[in-house]
Amino acid sequence: MKFLHVSDLHIGKVVNDFSMLEEQRFILDQISGMAVANKVEAVVIAGDIYDRAIPPGEAVTLFDAFLTGLVRAKIQVVMISGNHDSPERISFGGRLFDAQGVHIAGVAEEALTRVKIEGEESITEFVLLPFIKSAKAGAANSAEAVEKLLDRYWEEEKAARVETGAYKNRVLVTHYFVTDAGREPELSDSETTIHVGGLDNVDASLFTGFDYVALGHIHKPQQIGDHPVWYAGSLLKYSFGEVTQSKCALLVTMGERGLAKVRKLPLHPLHDFRKIKGSLKELLEAGQCAGEERFDYLQAILTDRGELIDPMGTLRSVYPNMMQIIREEKELTGAGEELTKAGAGTLTQRKDALALFEEFYRQVREEPLSEEGKSIVAELVKELEG
Repeated sequence: MKFLHVSDLHIGKVVNDFSMLEEQRFILDQISGMAVANKVEAVVIAGDIYDRAIPPGEAVTLFDAFLTGLVRAKIQVVMISGNHDSPERISFGGRLFDAQGVHIAGVAEEALTRVKIEGEESITEFVLLPFIKSAKAGAANSAEAVEKLLDRYWEEEKAARVETGAYKNRVLVTHYFVTDAGREPELSDSETTIHVGGLDNVDASLFTGFDYVALGHIHKPQQIGDHPVWYAGSLLKYSFGEVTQSKCALLVTMGERGLAKVRKLPLHPLHDFRKIKGSLKELLEAGQCAGEERFDYLQAILTDRGELIDPMGTLRSVYPNMMQIIREEKELTGAGEELTKAGAGTLTQRKDALALFEEFYRQVREEPLSEEGKSIVAELVKELEG
């Protein structure tokens, strides 16, 4: 049998004040087309369906249309909640949807949800393990929570195997930070989960016995070590740290006994995320000659020296979806400064008011603030702060 493995849809996401809904509509249409063209039995969604626990109405409507299209095409859907989702909201109507071929596990239960789908050569059982916080599972960390839930599954399987002796392919669908003997997956700067002291790490060895593990949570598509454990990655780029990534859906083929093949099917966005570099004048001239690419979501690295008047507004007259501007000298010095959509200087490092003004002065005047100037600013700050 064949199925499509996708994850991290983040429907309803807003990036730098730009709604991604139209981009998501475009890419979900591609997924539907791929599913039909490749004659898959199911589409597996490994969590983070929405970008936040309470998604906007437009996001819910978009996902509803996506599911409806798959059901009409007689393609089953197997889905779980991720750390961005509300488990209870994702689970709504689950028992009713089962009859339509939409299988949902939003809330992690002690007895994991199972979905059996028959292919031409074999039966594949999907085991659904949605994201659950360790404390809620009565565990000290994520690995312990996962092990606890899977132990019960294998105990049940051991008893069932004695009774039937029949072989079936097993596919686990889950949403965690999975490592391979301590080696972490490749991350991008749009990953929002903080991994403190390894508490969130789940080692791939815990999945031994499954023929394929469909993961969600990390935005770059990748295999974990030599295990049959794969992250499908996000459907779209959601940050400029992902500009070099190629997004895809994974076409998974299960054989008579176990995994036969995993193939990456490239996804092509309506508008890409890109970085461009040059002086303000050079970028404006290049934009005049650009075609549809000028509508991409862009980060401009400006090489100009000295003060610029409203560079964001100027560039947006040619590049409507300009998201960020960074001054090259700031990028090279690692000072952590960038010009945001409002055109103002933003420091990502925490500094006091005097330090902030000194950095601003140096940026605009290209020379350090004098001792006399520092004294004047210090007095003004004291006065303003009372």
